[in-house]
Amino acid sequence: MFEESVRSQYGVVPPNEEPGVGSQESEDGLPRRGVLAGIAALALVGPLGVAQAQHVHQSIPQVDLGPYKPKAFTYHEFATLESLCEKIVPGAAKGRAAEFVDLLSSQNPEMAAIFTGGLGWLDNAMQRTYGATFLAAKSEERISMLDQIAYKKNETPELAAGIRFFVWARRLAVDAYYTSAAGIKELGYLGNKGMKEFTVPQEAIDYAVKRSGL
Repeated sequence: MFEESVRSQYGVVPPNEEPGVGSQESEDGLPRRGVLAGIAALALVGPLGVAQAQHVHQSIPQVDLGPYKPKAFTYHEFATLESLCEKIVPGAAKGRAAEFVDLLSSQNPEMAAIFTGGLGWLDNAMQRTYGATFLAAKSEERISMLDQIAYKKNETPELAAGIRFFVWARRLAVDAYYTSAAGIKELGYLGNKGMKEFTVPQEAIDYAVKRSGL
């Protein structure tokens, strides 16, 4: 079973510290449910197209409707994911990257298991190294851990699962942010207008290369 695969990869079983939080839908039901499930399946295979990612963004409940309620993760897992996304892509919260991942994971058990298992691994590794969860650790301790698992060249038996998880977290955080309104604005996208030349900001290129593990 897939849960057994997650157990072997991350050394943890997705926790159930807040029963029901991850599985309940909103009172209105999840919009475009079938389409989202299809997009989630595609995200397991490779990067999403802009149109697909936009569909996910449009399905995230608006901020003015109240605080976001995680659908696939516990509140602790979701808060950890928010912090992780922000470390990977500064400003990710503006693009609602964590909500993007949570919404997709709520529609795909395999993706949910990858992230709950990976977030559990991250907390366990932080506890062993620093005596605190990822959220409770100091900023420099979080960065130190991520600098280890961000690069495949650092792979050891102890870090292998974390490196595999970081690949997933990095890809979806980047997909989520740079297809959001905030991310598109940062890239200087001007809409469907003729352009003589388009260049990605050098800062974005430098950061992507740094975090790519290349």
